Amino acid sequence: MQDQIIDLALELTTVTKAKIADLDQIMLRTQMLSMNARLEAARAGEAGKSFAVVAQEMGSVSQEVTALSASLNSAITENANRIQDAGQEMSLSFRGSRYADLARNAVEIMDRNLYERSCDVRWWATDSAVVDAAENPGAEALRHATSRLATILRSYTVYLDLWIADRSGRVIANGRPGRYGNAVGADVSREEWFRQGMKTADGDSFVVCDVETAPRLQGAQVATYATAIREGGAAQGRPVGVLGIFFDWEPQAQAIVEGISLSEEERSHSRVMLLDSRFRVIASSEKGAFGKSYPLQADNPWGYSLQDGKIVAYGLTPGYETYRGLGWFGCIESAAGAG
Repeated sequence: MQDQIIDLALELTTVTKAKIADLDQIMLRTQMLSMNARLEAARAGEAGKSFAVVAQEMGSVSQEVTALSASLNSAITENANRIQDAGQEMSLSFRGSRYADLARNAVEIMDRNLYERSCDVRWWATDSAVVDAAENPGAEALRHATSRLATILRSYTVYLDLWIADRSGRVIANGRPGRYGNAVGADVSREEWFRQGMKTADGDSFVVCDVETAPRLQGAQVATYATAIREGGAAQGRPVGVLGIFFDWEPQAQAIVEGISLSEEERSHSRVMLLDSRFRVIASSEKGAFGKSYPLQADNPWGYSLQDGKIVAYGLTPGYETYRGLGWFGCIESAAGAG
């Protein structure tokens, strides 16, 4: 709508200036006729004096109209420029606000997804097969736990693997030993998800780590959730191990950034991103951007700015229910002169 208003205003300006040009031509002809009339009046002598007065007045009127035409042309040009500037500002404001809403929507969709992951890890850590394996890691208990984790993975296809680590940080069971055969026996005692998982206060607590590539999961991008496995599965039980669940980040995040409601024309000169709290790109509609830093200038939870000829719109994670979010941003960068 804003673009239509601008186009109509500019079209009106063009038509008006064309008509003024036509009027100028008419006045030029009038001035020439006035001049010729004065010359003829001079030749007529005394008989032409009255006609000379009329011819002089015609010339004066013509000059006044020409001056008025020039003034009008200048005013129209000035106002047309102001209309164009105001229209461009209106268009940028509309696009910036819309993109900021879409950016916030992108990270909100991801938050809702990750809220479910926080529920999953707390629930599965109380599963009897998981608790038995951590408390009494005999062959039969570990076999049963492995089978149970595999069953979960067949239903929850958004995960790459689920690991049970004992109190010392040694992985004792995983759900996909055929795919990730180097998991069992691995020492994860120094990894963030294990260390923070052992420190969780109770069965309602969990930890989530920044999205990273996981060498033991064939270099896949993962969002790792963890919580302590507690004695007897009780919420206040003593920690006997840690359950780590590895969310298959890349395809889920890619579906979100590519599913944002942009037109084909908008998409051709824009990129949609998810940024973590350190402004690292953790998902992007532009290939190969994962892990790179992005210079986002976010002074508010929501907004947009112009940077180097581009609209940069963003929205901070609002969290979802008990999931407070990790300070992530949705971000859309688009060429300011397009659209």
